[in-house]
Amino acid sequence: MNWLTSLPAVVLVVSWLLLALLVAALARVGVRALVPAGEQERVPQIAMPLMPTLGAAFAIFAALSLASEAGYLRAAEGLVSDEAASASRLAWAATSPRVQSEPIHGALRDYLQTTRAREWKGAAAASGEDPATARAIARLERSVRTEAARPELGSPTSTELLVSLDGVTSSRRARVAAASRDVPTLYVVTLVVSGLALIVNAGALTFRSSLRTSLLITGVGSVVGLSLALLFALSAPWNGPFIVSGHPLDAVVGDLGSGFFHSRS
Repeated sequence: MNWLTSLPAVVLVVSWLLLALLVAALARVGVRALVPAGEQERVPQIAMPLMPTLGAAFAIFAALSLASEAGYLRAAEGLVSDEAASASRLAWAATSPRVQSEPIHGALRDYLQTTRAREWKGAAAASGEDPATARAIARLERSVRTEAARPELGSPTSTELLVSLDGVTSSRRARVAAASRDVPTLYVVTLVVSGLALIVNAGALTFRSSLRTSLLITGVGSVVGLSLALLFALSAPWNGPFIVSGHPLDAVVGDLGSGFFHSRS
């Protein structure tokens, strides 16, 4: 599903709308062609009672799906905020008395900038195996652990540095794990099939109507198409049209560059 969720929003909207309207048109033509003339009178009698059931089924599936994916997007934004808070805590820990803050601040700034440039979207975000980001976080680890090992710092300061570093790395692992999530195929297939079934049933109801009257089913097709497009747009916060904002990390990078995290010694 990654190739589908990575499409631009305009492509998703246009594609699903065209598919929905095409299915509606084919349903109208197909009933005329496939149903024998002697049985065509029974088509509205069968299709009409199915509309409430199919409409309710699609509405329930769509509501649950969109609510779930919207919640996932909010959770992804929360992970980024947590990662920024951990980075800020490490930056402040590096300003403790007798701590040489410059190497830690430099390594932290480099790591955050590399993360935003190389590991924020696409396959790199989901795998967490970008070489440049790996080197940057290794440099940060060495800088913090080297400083924490200095005996003159004392146990409280060393512990604060190491705990803050662990918060940064743990937040990164949580972000990578979240980025690797994919929408279950059966989940998507069920929603798509229920939507298309609703459109086909609506098309069957209008197969004997005039073309102008048949245009009324475009409303059903548009709702189904837009719902499916929105679902796929929300499903990949690190690989789709709605990339999760990295502003919290950018703010920490800006504070590191401006000297906001100044030494308290």
